[in-house]
Amino acid sequence: MNLDTIRAFAISKLGWIKEHRRKFQERECETPREYLDRESHYFFGKRYLLKVFEDGLRADVRLTKSTIDLYVRKGTSVSRRHEIMNEWYRKELKNAIPELMQKWEKTIGVSASSWGIKLMKTRWGSCNRKAKRIWINLELAKKPTICLEYVIVHELVHILEGHHNDAFKKYMDAFMPQWRMYKDQLNRFPISHSSWRY
Repeated sequence: MNLDTIRAFAISKLGWIKEHRRKFQERECETPREYLDRESHYFFGKRYLLKVFEDGLRADVRLTKSTIDLYVRKGTSVSRRHEIMNEWYRKELKNAIPELMQKWEKTIGVSASSWGIKLMKTRWGSCNRKAKRIWINLELAKKPTICLEYVIVHELVHILEGHHNDAFKKYMDAFMPQWRMYKDQLNRFPISHSSWRY
């Protein structure tokens, strides 16, 4: 393809590019977490203050009405505190996903052969259509539960249709009519420094 054709194509998409750049710049970003007292953390879309207890005999995380209580040994590094929090987030997601997966598999009429949770840098979820295996991003433990539900529906629909084409959108409209609103909510919610988009 020659340079003039590429330039013409880029110019024809300039409005779309500017709009998406604007949306990206407007999104609120979280500052890096240090896991200190009174730091803000999110759990299923709700903001909590972190309370750190450094006399813990073993690492633990407990949720109260307004705080996430982190129990660590004195001198525990920031990276280890991060690991402890991620282990807790993973456990909570593992408890939340099965019920949602079962509900939506029945509604959509497909079954995932397996699902798992992992930290992904650029995706909220992924689906290996052939193997019917779904991955959910660990960061969804911080987002509103409807966002987790939206991602599960999105990935299950990929078992029916692998691309984000009109057929995919028709399935999404049929199974979750307000999916665009949930998608926007997910992409507007405060994010960490990595940039996930759906």
